[in-house]
Amino acid sequence: MPSAPPRRAAASSPTTHTGVAFGLLATLVGCGEPPTTFVGAPSNPEVTTTAGSSSSTTSPAVDSGEVDTSTAGDDGRESSSGPDPGEDGSSGGEPPECDDDRDCGGDRHCDVDSGTCHACITDAHCEAGEVCRAGGCTPGCSATQPCPGALACCDDACVDLLGDTANCGGCAVACAPSHAQGLCDGGVCMIASCDDGYDDCNDAANDGCEIAGTCMCTPGQAYACYTGALATQGVGVCADGQQTCNAEGTALGPCVGQVLPALEVCGNAADDDCDGSVDEDPDLDGDGWTACGGDCCDEVGVGCFAPTLVNPGAFEFAGNAVDDDCDGVVDNALAACDGGLASDSASAGDFAKAIDLCRVTTLAPAEPTDRTWGLISAELLRADGSPNPAAASRAIRPGFGTAITPHAGSALAMLSTGHAADPSDVSPGYAAFEPGTAMGTSSGMPADWLAAHGNVAPNAPGCPGAFVDTAYNPTMLQLVVRAPTNASSFSVRFFFLSSEYPEYVCSMYNDTFVALIDSSSGANPSDGNIATYDDGTDVWPIGVNILDAADGLFTACSNDDASQCMPPGSTHYAGCESTAELAGTGFDTVLWGSSCAYGGQIGGGTGWLRMRGNVVPGELVTLRFAIWDTGDEILDSLVLLDDFEWSVDASPPGVVPG
Repeated sequence: MPSAPPRRAAASSPTTHTGVAFGLLATLVGCGEPPTTFVGAPSNPEVTTTAGSSSSTTSPAVDSGEVDTSTAGDDGRESSSGPDPGEDGSSGGEPPECDDDRDCGGDRHCDVDSGTCHACITDAHCEAGEVCRAGGCTPGCSATQPCPGALACCDDACVDLLGDTANCGGCAVACAPSHAQGLCDGGVCMIASCDDGYDDCNDAANDGCEIAGTCMCTPGQAYACYTGALATQGVGVCADGQQTCNAEGTALGPCVGQVLPALEVCGNAADDDCDGSVDEDPDLDGDGWTACGGDCCDEVGVGCFAPTLVNPGAFEFAGNAVDDDCDGVVDNALAACDGGLASDSASAGDFAKAIDLCRVTTLAPAEPTDRTWGLISAELLRADGSPNPAAASRAIRPGFGTAITPHAGSALAMLSTGHAADPSDVSPGYAAFEPGTAMGTSSGMPADWLAAHGNVAPNAPGCPGAFVDTAYNPTMLQLVVRAPTNASSFSVRFFFLSSEYPEYVCSMYNDTFVALIDSSSGANPSDGNIATYDDGTDVWPIGVNILDAADGLFTACSNDDASQCMPPGSTHYAGCESTAELAGTGFDTVLWGSSCAYGGQIGGGTGWLRMRGNVVPGELVTLRFAIWDTGDEILDSLVLLDDFEWSVDASPPGVVPG
């Protein structure tokens, strides 16, 4: 394990560059000369080689400073192995087009089995009303891929149950009255017109235009009538009514007193839906809930267009005019739950409330129908899952500083590598982020995340990795949640701030924030971390080094020379937009003393960003939000978390520039 330079070592004489200076590894391990000019990327970068779905890094040779590219293709990725070229120069095999989605670019996706790029691999890559077939999105639907708007999925096609005569009020329910032209109006079959020579006397579409010739009846005479499906007439509770001939003897009045099929009433010993069975309670849509178990939408029909997505286990999706969770109210949002929480609460459940995850449920309810979505358990831990993180490193606040306020509700959660407080806060109180506070706690880094990176903590491309795998001053919020039955993804807003900006950009000391998801969904990063930005070529972990990944990822700061404390010297960063959000946070304080010739504000931050992850509807998901000091215990960082939301749509995982 290479030794690290002293944290406060002065940088070598700075040179002026355009962009942000990453690519310090060669200098740090003593190989080659430091670059003097580059634009946004190192002039002597490491070469990343890819094999299957894993990647490795080829370091510059220590003796010569040269890069070993014996297994790399022209683009730096490992070429397909395959047979050796023949004497005629033929390749003996084509290299795969891709190893993962990043190789495809744009909105295309990688089929890792064939190594080819396509517009879609699964239905989740398509819009609502489209399914993935032969690598392309085509019109269609399924039980898990719904139709848009008020359309229903019938026989893998999206149809309008309110106006389609072939599917009037239900799938394959044809509106085709005899001797007439049918009209489906609001899901009800009606007679638009009678064929020549026929008349409709009883105003019922079920028997069409039933009179050959002109309608004639005896004035005042009562006749039996029934307007429901003829197959249900006289079955169960269904019964005829009566309609009376008008005074002119030319038409019958409305059908009065008839009993039509209705939803089966549980436990009343009657055949309410007139299908010949009493008190049956099937799960027609296979979503785990029956009508008697609270499912208000068990088969496709008027007002029930996607049955598998509507049941007591669903979340209420605002604005779709559907009672998604079958509580009897349409589009009702959960009440806010983050008011009145103690800033120094020791309850991890309060931190779930602070990020607006309000609903609570149980792991194994007595009744299977009670397995609603919500928080099952919550814990405050160290980064490796061990107990007793520093109490002062977490807080629930109504804001941070004088400008940062919650995105939802009245509070936000705060996790820090030092004290989770601004200069005006108490419980816990404030301590300066630079030089920082050694909280006296440490742990391993999350073992599964570290193992996914070959047991070497990742850093931004071109920056040196941590020289130890210890997480100093760690704090982690772990949540076990049952996902709603209609959710395919979720999102959380965050705001990361660090006193390492700008002096220690691109160092082995850069503090780490991860958001790890344990889900059976295959649409999340392989290491489980959604606190990353994928630029299509590289994956950038959230931290101070994210500033070089793309515009809009690190904006709450003052433009200045970066990496002043790290060889080969400083470069200028010009992506800051405003320091307004730093006001009153402690990160706006002018530096306490000379730090490698830097004397500006203590730090900077990302601004509010949103990260997304994918879930399988109804599954148990574990979420871990963790932050720690890397390399040593000084120069603190902090992350704010808020506005947890579910979505019915799958989403590209990770962070989108704000």
